[in-house]
Amino acid sequence: MLAGKRSVRVGDQILREVALILMERVKDPRVEGVTVTGINLSKDLRYAKIYYSVMGETSQVERARIGLDSAKGFIKREIGMRLTLRYVPEITFVYDSTLVTGSEIERLFEKLKSDGSIEAAE
Repeated sequence: MLAGKRSVRVGDQILREVALILMERVKDPRVEGVTVTGINLSKDLRYAKIYYSVMGETSQVERARIGLDSAKGFIKREIGMRLTLRYVPEITFVYDSTLVTGSEIERLFEKLKSDGSIEAAE
């Protein structure tokens, strides 16, 4: 088996479960609209960085971070009940700004296209 392959598989499982937990079980209004975008699980499966994204202003991102940090213990307990792992990883939530950056780039391309600076390929 390739090194790190188990951590990728378990990480994918954890990510799916966290997404379901956030949608179905967490009732905190601060985490509404949060999308989990990825996970980086250590090879020993003890530490997980879960990347999330929120569309909105900086205040909404900060509000979501506070909500996620508040729900961290609940999420960890739910993962422990749903998955058969020796250790439930220590979770850290990290803001992922790639969706915001991508939409900003898309907006700039549309602006350039409407200004006539970029001609559509025919």
